[in-house]
Amino acid sequence: MPLYETVFIARQDASAQQVETLADQLAAVITEGAGNVTKRENWGLRNLTYRIRKNRKGHYVLFNIDAPAPAVLEMERQMRINEDVLRYLTIRVDALEEGPSAVLQNRGGDRERGDRGDRGDRGDRGDRGDRGGRFGPRDRGDRPGPRADGDRGPRRHDGPMEGRPPRSEPRNEGGV
Repeated sequence: MPLYETVFIARQDASAQQVETLADQLAAVITEGAGNVTKRENWGLRNLTYRIRKNRKGHYVLFNIDAPAPAVLEMERQMRINEDVLRYLTIRVDALEEGPSAVLQNRGGDRERGDRGDRGDRGDRGDRGDRGGRFGPRDRGDRPGPRADGDRGPRRHDGPMEGRPPRSEPRNEGGV
């Protein structure tokens, strides 16, 4: 039978128990279609990259599936119907991964890295000078600071024609 990986995202409003029930229902659809779910991982509530149907977070669940195509199509149909499923993606793979997925492996590694991560300790950085950069020192010596009332002062000009002398002769548009 073909092998598939499916990840679906459930609404943030759903409780963990509701997400587990939904995953059980989808796994039952696969088993009814003469297939089986070889691995099931709940990645938990994670931030979405962008809002989907007014949700900023979602419960992620991964399935590794060994099932015929009609069973997978029926599971996808059920996910389209269910309002709790925000998105899903099913791909066909040559072999299923054994052990925990990369997402679960990475989750444990974040706690071991510490404050600086893999960048190491920066040590005592000492006196860093005036911090001027390419354009000289960053002090505002010759420029006035903001005023107490919040006003930034007068405008430099009032409009596009302000301060220009009137045009005395017409413009030569023809190039003659």
